[in-house]
Amino acid sequence: MTAPDCASERPPLVLASASPRRLELMRQVALAPDRIDPASLDETPARGELPNAYAARVAAEKAEAVAARHPDAFVVACDTVVAAGRRILPKPETREQAHSCLRLLSGGRHRVYGGLTVRAPGGRTAHRLVTTRVKMKRLHPDDIRSYLDSGEWDGKAGGYAIQGRAGAFIPWVNGSYPAVVGLPVCETVQLLAGLGYPVR
Repeated sequence: MTAPDCASERPPLVLASASPRRLELMRQVALAPDRIDPASLDETPARGELPNAYAARVAAEKAEAVAARHPDAFVVACDTVVAAGRRILPKPETREQAHSCLRLLSGGRHRVYGGLTVRAPGGRTAHRLVTTRVKMKRLHPDDIRSYLDSGEWDGKAGGYAIQGRAGAFIPWVNGSYPAVVGLPVCETVQLLAGLGYPVR
């Protein structure tokens, strides 16, 4: 007699992101999504919008957009924002932008906001904003040049990837390391469980 496949009894789970980092983090806690469906929104900050409010808003909008295409699924949406004070740092598209981010962050502390929204079938929704403080060592010009040459900065919030080479720049993290990588894992599991998704 074949044992029932518990995984097949689970409702569909959709990750509203094309980020390979978020996908890997979900897989690490046995929450491999059934489908990847990026929201493809205009993520331009509103005038005067603070970084924490921006992260929360974009995550909620991503979840809403993707849930409209998957009404019977649980949807996980997240947005990661690196902030220097009240300033939202970009996801650099050019070497010059990445250089500016690294120069700004060098030798100081900054915050990383992880906006998280989980939406259940039927429209029930839960939100969480995870704040992590990060210290970056003072970077020598050779550090910056070598990192820019690696290309790892491309499209990364704040111009660096803590899980990659930039990990050598970070002596101290206060908060959720996974949130800095791209997804607050503990909080994601908690919100899914609270909305009725079988996380075990």
